[in-house]
Amino acid sequence: MTRPTCEVSWFSALCDDDYEFLGVPDPMLKSSWEHCRDIVMQCEAGGFDNILLPSGYELGIDTTAFAAGIAPMLRRMRLLMAVRIGEMWPPQLARQIATIDRMLGGRLTVNIISSDMPGEKLASAPRYARTVEAMSILKTMLNGQPLDHDGEFWKLKLDPPRVTTVSGKAPLLYFGGLSEDAREAAAKGCDVFLMWPDKKETVAAIIADMTARAARHGRILKFGYRAHMIVRDTEAEARDAAARLLSKLDAATGEAIRAKSLDSTSAGVQAQAALREAASDDGYAEANLWTGVGRARSGCGAAIVGDPDQVLAKLNDYRDMGIEAFILSGYPHAAEADLFARHVLPKLEHGPLVI
Repeated sequence: MTRPTCEVSWFSALCDDDYEFLGVPDPMLKSSWEHCRDIVMQCEAGGFDNILLPSGYELGIDTTAFAAGIAPMLRRMRLLMAVRIGEMWPPQLARQIATIDRMLGGRLTVNIISSDMPGEKLASAPRYARTVEAMSILKTMLNGQPLDHDGEFWKLKLDPPRVTTVSGKAPLLYFGGLSEDAREAAAKGCDVFLMWPDKKETVAAIIADMTARAARHGRILKFGYRAHMIVRDTEAEARDAAARLLSKLDAATGEAIRAKSLDSTSAGVQAQAALREAASDDGYAEANLWTGVGRARSGCGAAIVGDPDQVLAKLNDYRDMGIEAFILSGYPHAAEADLFARHVLPKLEHGPLVI
């Protein structure tokens, strides 16, 4: 069977999300320019196509500043810069995106986050409506078109930025969310719809639903899958590594870590909790899909665990379902990226996502 090429990305832990033992802070793994830079540079050397630079309002280091700093150091790999819409004025964000894309040689992609700010609490419908407006403004300006926007959240009449992206086009917008409002926002505005781990039948149902929603708006979406990785020479070794990762975690610490995130009550996070609660006693929701990571993490809460052939087969199953982009991670991030780059990545037909 011939599969489309997939984009394989890793994750740089800008938001204080790197551990040897989940829930046990390690000063050497805290977010810093040096630590996160080293993860990015290792991933470029390891052959990854892209790397997610996550964003948290109160956590870690600033994503946009980090992206600008690392961009001139890369020769091949893309950056997937997360931006929190609740904190941004879209015309200024458009200039930032165009500038960093220039610094990167035309290889910037953007992860849109439909965020509140601390102290602000918009209901779901208006928050996602604001995100749809922001995506429309960004695409208009970054496609080099004059802006005449009369929306609920912004009323703007502006010339396009003088500094454009290298291509002269808006970069790919990646976006995820499972609520009704989030799904409609994605169908209207994003290019790549991202999913967190779930059972295969659930992933297939989400792809079918989002394909139909996008079609109603005259659009076609690409699909991405975000998961953690634990790959070892044998399945037994991989399972042992998963158990070791949780070996120093107590329940209260895990709950505190999950609650710290601003999106800890979102539909996506609730779905990860439900997946974890329905898993077997050893934490597996289905073959090779382990939910233990979610005991100490809000958001993406499951890992693909196994030997190289099992991990490859699992990823290829998702590809057969329509997934064309993977955003992967592991603990510690640098060590697990190296294992994946050596044992699995060479066996995948991969390259930058193209639309």
